[in-house]
Amino acid sequence: MATKTKTEEQSVWASYTEADKKKLETLAADYMDFISDCKTERECAAEAVRQAEMAGYRPLSDVLKAGEKLKAGDKVYAVNMKKAVVLFNIGTEPIEDGMNILGAHIDSPSLHLKQNPLYEEGGLAYMDTHYYGGIKKYQWVTLPLAMHGVVVKKDGTVIDISIGEKKKDPVFCVTDLLIHLAQEQMEKKATKVVEGENLDILVGNYPLKEDEKESVKAGVLKLLKETYDIEEKDFLSAELILVPAGKARELGFDRSMIIGYGQDDRVCSYTSLRAMLDTKTVKRTACCLLVDKEEIGSVGATGMQSRFFENVCAELMTALGCYSELALRHLLARSKMLSSDVSSGFDALYASAYDKKNVAYLGRGMVFNKFTGRGGKSGSNDANAEYLGELRRIMDKHKVHFQLAELGRVDLGGGGTIAYIMSLYGMQVIDSGVAVLSMHAPWEVTSKVDLYEVNKGYRAFLAEA
Repeated sequence: MATKTKTEEQSVWASYTEADKKKLETLAADYMDFISDCKTERECAAEAVRQAEMAGYRPLSDVLKAGEKLKAGDKVYAVNMKKAVVLFNIGTEPIEDGMNILGAHIDSPSLHLKQNPLYEEGGLAYMDTHYYGGIKKYQWVTLPLAMHGVVVKKDGTVIDISIGEKKKDPVFCVTDLLIHLAQEQMEKKATKVVEGENLDILVGNYPLKEDEKESVKAGVLKLLKETYDIEEKDFLSAELILVPAGKARELGFDRSMIIGYGQDDRVCSYTSLRAMLDTKTVKRTACCLLVDKEEIGSVGATGMQSRFFENVCAELMTALGCYSELALRHLLARSKMLSSDVSSGFDALYASAYDKKNVAYLGRGMVFNKFTGRGGKSGSNDANAEYLGELRRIMDKHKVHFQLAELGRVDLGGGGTIAYIMSLYGMQVIDSGVAVLSMHAPWEVTSKVDLYEVNKGYRAFLAEA
């Protein structure tokens, strides 16, 4: 039988038994709860730790303080500034021979409050924002938005904030110009229809006292003080993020898809975490790495470019009694990694943006991107053919449906992941994940069957690589 071309491949759904579908629906329901409840990197990190501890993982710092020596079968984790997490399941083989790593990011495009956000104009109170990550700014207007994050007072008190997710909570929004007066606006380029400085959220209209200057702002501050013990200067040491309000939902008459905020990259971070926690014993040490700041270049102390992962690996080897600088370099170079990140899915409404022979399709399983980058593969990690051959063997052995794809048509645009950073150690790395529609929009779309297949693929990788 001749090999089918990309466009002739069939949906994975047709191959599923009723038992498969039942497992799929259970995973999908748990995943929708995760992305509905965890909309910031802090919330994702906290939930990852909660689930890890329930699965028997312990803080690596406790092991080091106790002078305990780790052994095969031990499970430990470390947290970086409450925004990144790494988990290890110690294998029977020497760790110097390398690990199997699943690496994903838990940050997503959003709106962040500025340091001095609150102001009043025309009898309305607003809060000033700075957008985070690559967005189409016009997509963020007139949406119900929720506020998540923390306010840290001078005495170190941390106030957790989550407003807009409960049924009786208020929400916020960025306003837009009415169509009746928008002739000039409608002639602008899409990048200019809504300016970044106009992505301010509307937060109040009730004056504390009539005819008093900035009385609406004063009313908002009074409510913040009464409800949260927050004063205006406390915004100077706050991290408050605006995200789409509401829960992830099933999409379509057939309920075959999921629509929700932050699926880039929480669809891969969640399935990586689940694969890690479901893996009991391993030969090669298994690792799950969930990091921050990927959407802005993986910079900063909590991004992949920091030394957090390298330092934790050194601490892990110390707890195993085998640390040396050379052994650490061997560990990193001999490791194999799936950079667990999403890929663009084919959308028939925008077919001209894709090469149909080399694009990912919803419903056809796990996606491997040999390279990302832009133009002439600029800025990408380009996985070796030998590594791809090994992964094909693993996926076929475990009956994982997968597809190989590129992000889009050559020279149209591009993107990147954390893969190129990890490849600097000399380890084998490839991007792998789930196809997504409307990537970086406030609401993104994935297929339940791809969610299930990528989780299978990640489990197979940890067991076999």
